[in-house]
Amino acid sequence: MSSEYWIISVPGKSSARQNYDEVCRVTGRDQLSQNFMFNIPDLKVGTLDSLVALSDDLTRIDGYIEGVTKKLTQFFFHDVLEDDRNRLAENLVVGQNGVNPIHYVTDFQWDHAKYPIKLPLRSLSEIISKAATHIESELKLRSQSYNNVKQTLDSLEKKQTGSLLTRSLNDVLKKEHFILGSEYLKTLLVCVPKPLMNDWYAKYESLCTMIVPRTTELITQDQDYALFSVTLFQKTEDTFRHKCRENKFTVRDFTYDEKAVANEREKIHELETERQKLYANLVRWLKINFGEIFSAWIHIKALRVFVESVLRYGLPVNFTAMVIHPLKKSSKRLRDELDKLFGYLDQSGQSRQDEQIDIPGVFSSQQEYYPYVYFKLDLDYIEMSTK
Repeated sequence: MSSEYWIISVPGKSSARQNYDEVCRVTGRDQLSQNFMFNIPDLKVGTLDSLVALSDDLTRIDGYIEGVTKKLTQFFFHDVLEDDRNRLAENLVVGQNGVNPIHYVTDFQWDHAKYPIKLPLRSLSEIISKAATHIESELKLRSQSYNNVKQTLDSLEKKQTGSLLTRSLNDVLKKEHFILGSEYLKTLLVCVPKPLMNDWYAKYESLCTMIVPRTTELITQDQDYALFSVTLFQKTEDTFRHKCRENKFTVRDFTYDEKAVANEREKIHELETERQKLYANLVRWLKINFGEIFSAWIHIKALRVFVESVLRYGLPVNFTAMVIHPLKKSSKRLRDELDKLFGYLDQSGQSRQDEQIDIPGVFSSQQEYYPYVYFKLDLDYIEMSTK
């Protein structure tokens, strides 16, 4: 199903539902779309000049809030929920009743408590814009904090995994694996390719002089390598390392430090505890503020529909707004049917989007033009939670 929704408005008729019923009739014959009333209350109109100026500002605010909504949703989905669509669907809810975003759009109800309709349109747009700006700033801080902890933890955990050639060895080595505090002896760690393990046992004592016999110990192994310890006199270390390279054995640089081992484990534990705490708070914050920012965005759409309808159709205010959801591959036919139904509204003969016109405050040359007021609502980033 398409993730695109259209919000349109046309001049009102004697009955508020008359236009809506006509759209349902012409689209229902071939199941071109699902249609819903888009209820906008009686807002304060103000002057024509103020509407023209506000129209341009609302276009900018609309784009800005849509961007914040997408940014929040994508961070929620990819960074926090790690692409879990089911968890995303559970958390993308709007309003006090926690409805899904699609339902919120198709059954839109103006929030009179947050946005009192007695306020001027400009004041309403500023309230919404300021709230969105606050959410974006908070999102930036919270996402940076969470990602910093997550990346540090991932880096430490990555060191605990992978090849024995490169991974941290703190979690597999113990104090008893080493000769510690000796003035002359030293324990080295050697990574041996598993096919060469027999070679190691046969050769290690004769790789150079001053190797302590029968001191090698197999500590651990992975898919490709075995990790051995061996004890030798310190002054022969350089020669031993060289001979190991000749035989495709790799000496790991490692100094056993009991405090460092304990510190690394404690650091991982602390970071994991912090990540879990941040995660729980972040999921809660994202869930609440997705609802806030999405609701704000749809209210801005409602303001735009109201302003453009008054500018297009004049006073007194009388228009019918509706949400239309084109069904798959039906957009062109649906557009043709709407043109037939409302083509009479076009006084200029320019009723197709390929005819770019520029009427300040009503249409810009970047906007598709139709005989009726039209705004597109692209909810692809919302519907990814249900795919």
